[in-house]
Amino acid sequence: MSEKGPPREWRFYIDDMIGFGEKVLTYTAGLDQSGFLNNDLTYDATLRNLELIGEAATRIPEEVRQQYPQVPWRLIIATRNRLIHAYLGIDEDTVWSIIQDNVPELLEYLETIRSQSYVDFNSENDLSG
Repeated sequence: MSEKGPPREWRFYIDDMIGFGEKVLTYTAGLDQSGFLNNDLTYDATLRNLELIGEAATRIPEEVRQQYPQVPWRLIIATRNRLIHAYLGIDEDTVWSIIQDNVPELLEYLETIRSQSYVDFNSENDLSG
């Protein structure tokens, strides 16, 4: 399915990634790895949101990715591809590590990007002068 209409501003994909990451943390809050793996609904919803983080990352222009090398863009996209295409070969320990370690760190980076890009966007569009 292709997008219709004008291209979407990349900053909205950053917002999407933050929202998906927050869902991952909300869905898994208070769970240990065993509880996560034994709750099919939570497991499925969490994996879907990890996939969506990667999908949104594919929409971030390369020049923006280069501005923020601290974000592991390629790894995020590769994780999305692995989750979608190798569903029988998903390593549960790796997924749990991503949820516990990588998603919180990613959210910090994305919040920084959002705040910086908001300032940059407003500076570019200042109509007062």
